[in-house]
Amino acid sequence: MVNTLENRDNLRFCTAGSVDDGKSTFVGRLLHDTKSVLADQLASVEATSASRGFDGLDLSLLVDGLRAEREQGITIDVAYRYFGTDKRTFILADTPGHVQYTRNTVTGVSTSQVVVLLVDARNGVVDQTITHLKVAALMGVKTVILAVNKIDLVDYSQDRFNDIAAAFTAEAEKFGVAEPIAVPISALKGDNVVEKSTNMDWYDGPTVLDILETVPVTGGRAEGLGFRFPIQYVIREHASDYRGYAGQVAAGSVHVGDTVEFDGGSTTIARIDTTDGPVDEAVAGDSVVLILDGEFDLTRGSVIADTLPEAVRTFDATLVGVSDEGVTPGKQVLIRYGTSLVRGKVSASVGTNDIVPATITLAEPLHVETYAARGAVGSFIVVDKQSGSTLAAGLAGARK
Repeated sequence: MVNTLENRDNLRFCTAGSVDDGKSTFVGRLLHDTKSVLADQLASVEATSASRGFDGLDLSLLVDGLRAEREQGITIDVAYRYFGTDKRTFILADTPGHVQYTRNTVTGVSTSQVVVLLVDARNGVVDQTITHLKVAALMGVKTVILAVNKIDLVDYSQDRFNDIAAAFTAEAEKFGVAEPIAVPISALKGDNVVEKSTNMDWYDGPTVLDILETVPVTGGRAEGLGFRFPIQYVIREHASDYRGYAGQVAAGSVHVGDTVEFDGGSTTIARIDTTDGPVDEAVAGDSVVLILDGEFDLTRGSVIADTLPEAVRTFDATLVGVSDEGVTPGKQVLIRYGTSLVRGKVSASVGTNDIVPATITLAEPLHVETYAARGAVGSFIVVDKQSGSTLAAGLAGARK
């Protein structure tokens, strides 16, 4: 029986890899062979392919939508695609491969449960492959699929595939990525992307789509974490003595009657309000107003939790440079963690697209936690005090 839209799981995944490893063609093949392309889109691609003298369909045109990308033949921005099969629906982030757009790749990986990392079979594992593997590990991605693309250009060589898979697995072990799944593919020809290849009788494993359709989908973005609720706004109605704390549940869940903690004390949840009226429970991702049993001096930036993490003034982190301005050691900046914004300093120099370890020193204590996958807790940004622009994105590590 075919699943309905209502009962199909949804998987978020992204593509990554170096320039010219064939990411756009891979995504185009995936959309084309799952019949996720509209007729007018396909007609446009056919016309453009023919005008360029391309033999067949240039499937990369299905995803390289920006004019600059089409002219240069590279992906610049993160492009999100939505498609589905009978078994599952997908949100795909097609990320850029050029080193100068590493920060964009970090954005795509940060919301993904699976990373499909492409390499050119002729070149094997290159520096950018390792960089993207490192990003996946930093973001806590549990499933990495190594798609050895353009296998047709090395005569579908089993030895070449095995060598690349072994080299990649060795690198993955260094970053704590357990057992990446390697698949030999040709995105151009269609081998092992959606349909099983007839050109490699030595490979009896799954296609990339087989893996995407069957890999376990983790729960919410904050699976396994306790309740965390950064306050965004305090709602007061003096006429009725109403005092509610508005925000979004960052992690875990909370019920009416649960005991919670905050700076200066603890109490129980008296009520949970939403735009649709009171509810008994709120879970990660829900935007609600919490009413506590009692009156407390809580403001924007305060955290309500089942067990409040200890506040710290110093912690280690990994920073990703996202601005041409960069960060210089010791420069006073602003650290935005959740809904809190405090002054701080960074120990390291961080340039555009750099991924570097650093120690963050704060002017005021914050309840910082070690980064959890997809940013439920532990993510922050470094902001320039004068311009207000974002200089770096951070993933918190050891607390001090």
